[in-house]
Amino acid sequence: MFYVSEINHEAPQNFENDTQREIYEALATLDIPFDRVENDYVVTMDECKAVDAKLGTDIVKNLFLCNRQETSFYLYVTRGDKRFKTKIFSKALGVSRLSFAPEECLKEYLGTTIGATTPFSLVHDKDCRVKLVIDEELMDRKFHACNDGTNNAHISILTSDFIDRYLPYSKHEPVILHVDEETE
Repeated sequence: MFYVSEINHEAPQNFENDTQREIYEALATLDIPFDRVENDYVVTMDECKAVDAKLGTDIVKNLFLCNRQETSFYLYVTRGDKRFKTKIFSKALGVSRLSFAPEECLKEYLGTTIGATTPFSLVHDKDCRVKLVIDEELMDRKFHACNDGTNNAHISILTSDFIDRYLPYSKHEPVILHVDEETE
């Protein structure tokens, strides 16, 4: 059975990485309340369903992308169940030939690993090398929920706190984008 803890409102006692520590320090500095659960290690959105149920909201999908030259980086945040095609996303953004960024770039710019990508980790991107792109469908959600820079804990905050307080603190201006869903 997949383990998900009860909801708590405290940072972990021990941090798994610097990015996780930076995330909770930012939330504390901004006095942003959050719901937090610990869970078994997850990498896929399907594995997040039990976390969704416990938090009472859907975890978002976070994709770290780059151009062919690996000079422009994008963190795309969308619905967990939304199908993703780089061609459709690239067209909507007006950028050609995007693909998934190498893991070493993910570690360098966001301080996370595969499966632990999160817009909360933008506090780690001090030079603002990563452009945040949020699917417009998420803007009407009451809560923004995703992992905390690890694969075994998730947090949820008000979307308004995320957009109006957390992102300005991280010095990242989001691009709100309509992206058509791939259908077959």
